[in-house]
Amino acid sequence: MMSRLDRTIGVLAPLLAAVLWGGMYVVSKWGFGAIPPVTLGFLRVAIGAVLLVAVVKSTVATRSLTRADWRGFVGLGALVTATIVTQFVGTDLTTASQGSLLTVATPVAALLLAAVVVDERLTRAKAIGVGLAIAGTVLVVVDSGLDGTLDPAGVLALLGAGVAWAAYTVWGKPLVARFSALETATYATVTATPMLAVLSAGELWLLGRPISSLPTDPAVLGAVAYLGVFATAAAWYLWYKGLEYVDAGTVSVLFVAQPLVGTALGAALLGERVGPWFLVGGSLLLAAVVVVGRARA
Repeated sequence: MMSRLDRTIGVLAPLLAAVLWGGMYVVSKWGFGAIPPVTLGFLRVAIGAVLLVAVVKSTVATRSLTRADWRGFVGLGALVTATIVTQFVGTDLTTASQGSLLTVATPVAALLLAAVVVDERLTRAKAIGVGLAIAGTVLVVVDSGLDGTLDPAGVLALLGAGVAWAAYTVWGKPLVARFSALETATYATVTATPMLAVLSAGELWLLGRPISSLPTDPAVLGAVAYLGVFATAAAWYLWYKGLEYVDAGTVSVLFVAQPLVGTALGAALLGERVGPWFLVGGSLLLAAVVVVGRARA
């Protein structure tokens, strides 16, 4: 039976990851003014990969990987690539608040995938948590003023990002069980890096921007560093760390902290509007986290 400490780690680790991602939307939205979205995503993942590899090399004993293992990691890398591209392009077409909110498709998709792919039981607590998350998100979205001016392509991209990350969460569970959260996050990030490099090169070519045109002032470098160190290396490890202790469905519901943090920071730092319904919706999102966090494994 899982101890209270294990359960606490399993909840707090992905919850902290979601908080870091909430800040990511504000940082990335600001960064798009200097670096195109796919290229910014590539830089983010490349930095994260370097850091994660360094940690693995210094803390984990070397072991050989089979072709089947690598196929699994390449599959996760492809899902990471799909998530990053749709997430950043979608956020570029919308606002930071909208970007963080619309990826709430993740917990819903993850619960469905977990039930089908890895036979996880949809418990009452998970169902209530998702219901609260959906209701809270709807209220926060309404409060954020999502009217007819919202870019449909941005909406579709962000919903796609939510589904892709749900798949990454569920399909990563067996690899986390076989290896570890650190190794799985590392190898998935490493395999995603060349995929994003190709897409980044294509983006810069289409925009007619040479690599030398990318700014290197301290503010931009700081934004890229945050995305690589905290929103990628740290957050991706923490997200999979949760899977070492609890199931994919439980971890996915904790994702709802991201839109709450993203919307609050978007209002505080970018001047994006929030109103009274944000407080109501935010309370429901917090309730979703509490329900899932207190439930038995």
